[in-house]
Amino acid sequence: MNEPVAAQPLLRVTDLTRTYELARTRLFGPREQVHALRGVSLSVNAGQSVGIVGESGSGKSTLARIVMALDAPTSGSVLFGGQDLHALKPGPLRAARRDFQMVFQDPYGSLDPRQTIERIVGEPLQALHDATRDQQRLRVLEVLAQVGLRDSDAHKYPHEFSGGQRQRIAIARALITRPRLIVADEPVSALDVSVQAQVLNLLQDLQRQHGLSYLLISHDLAVVSHLCDEVAVMHQGSIVERGAPAELFTNARHPYTQALVGAVPRISPGGARARRAGRRMQKTPMAGAGTLE
Repeated sequence: MNEPVAAQPLLRVTDLTRTYELARTRLFGPREQVHALRGVSLSVNAGQSVGIVGESGSGKSTLARIVMALDAPTSGSVLFGGQDLHALKPGPLRAARRDFQMVFQDPYGSLDPRQTIERIVGEPLQALHDATRDQQRLRVLEVLAQVGLRDSDAHKYPHEFSGGQRQRIAIARALITRPRLIVADEPVSALDVSVQAQVLNLLQDLQRQHGLSYLLISHDLAVVSHLCDEVAVMHQGSIVERGAPAELFTNARHPYTQALVGAVPRISPGGARARRAGRRMQKTPMAGAGTLE
C-alpha cells in the first residue's frame, strides 16, 4: 500500500541568491558586487503566515520582489503551486498573478492619486481581462465591504482618506482577484501605532474568512508575533534562524536574533521612567503650599 504524499507547500523558495553589480568607480576598474540574498530557502503552506524580520538592508524587500516575480534571482527558484514563476513566459505569468498579490509599505505612494478608488481596486481585474465592467464594479464593492469601507467610497480619491483607510484600500486591491497568497512588505510601518493594530486584526480576519496565506516582511517583532505562525530572521542576505514566534523570541540562539530581541523597548517599574517621575514629584510643590487652587 502506497503511503500518502505530503501536501506540497503553496510557496517554496529554494537556494535563492541575488547579486547586484554597482557602477565602476574607475574607468577600467572592476565592478563591485552587492550580495542582497545568499542562498535563502523557505516555504509557506496553505493558510499559514510566515514572517521575515531583519534590519534595513538585510534583503527582506529583495526577497519579496523576487517572490512576486518583480525581480529575477541570480540563481535559485521560486515555486508557487508547483510552478517555477521565473520560468514562465509573460502570458502564463500574468495569469498566475491572480493567485498571489502584494500589499506595499507606503499607502500614500502605492495608490494613484489621479484615479478613483473603484479604478485603483479594480485594476488587477482589468489586467486579467476576464470580467465585464459591471462584474468588476460589483467585485470592487464586495472587497471594499470586506475591508470595512462603504460603497460610496468607490467614487472618492486617495487624498480623501486617512493612512489607515488607504492601506485598507491597498488590501482591497490585493483581494480583488481572490488570491491564495498575499506578500505584505512592511504593511503597517507607515501608520500610526493606534492604527497598526486595526490593520493587523483586519489581515487576521481576512485570513480566517478566505484561507489566505501571508508572507509578511517586517522589522517589527511585535507585528510578526501578532500575525505569524513562523518567523525567519534575515541578516546580511541570509536566514540565520527560524521558528515559532513565542519560542524564537524567548529562546533566541543566534547572536543577531538575540540583538533584535534585546533592542525591543521594555518598561521597567524601577527603571529610568520611574526615576524621572520621582524627580518630577520632588520638584512639584504640594497642594496648599503657596499654590493657587
